[in-house]
Amino acid sequence: MYIRKASYHDLEHILPIYAYARKQMALNGNPGQWGMDKPEPETIRQDIELGRLFLIETEPQANTEELTASARQIAGVFAFQIGEDPTYQSIQGRWLNDLPYGVIHRIASAGSQKGILAECLNFCNTLIGNLRIDTHENNFVMRHLLEKNGFLECGMIHVEDGSPRIAFQRLIQQN
Repeated sequence: MYIRKASYHDLEHILPIYAYARKQMALNGNPGQWGMDKPEPETIRQDIELGRLFLIETEPQANTEELTASARQIAGVFAFQIGEDPTYQSIQGRWLNDLPYGVIHRIASAGSQKGILAECLNFCNTLIGNLRIDTHENNFVMRHLLEKNGFLECGMIHVEDGSPRIAFQRLIQQN
């Protein structure tokens, strides 16, 4: 798979991925995390503008005549930034450390490819070995995937609207 920064031209392909993710969360007992409209298009546009929205694309098939970026399909999307996240400043619990960290938000799969979270984590760990992420308590699929990928539950944080989220952190030593 291939990861690149999203552009405004990708918006028409990104919005259906988030719609699919909302539907899947609801089908798996988590209708409240993103409701019917999150992330909002303005949030996605802001992520693009700030250069923190990334796309995970599948590699073109070997028999594709023209191996170009246009032959790739978007399999997932996520926001990533290195630096302080205001919602992570106060935690009911304890972070693993106070070192600089990267934050993953709004990760979603198009449903066409497995391993989207692993691809995202591999990419993010090339930039920084200390990662934080949060999810809704009813997002059992994501909680399982985070634990499977070495994240430890650190406590509870509250997002902008005041709703609680379980906070996770993973530290990978970088050489």
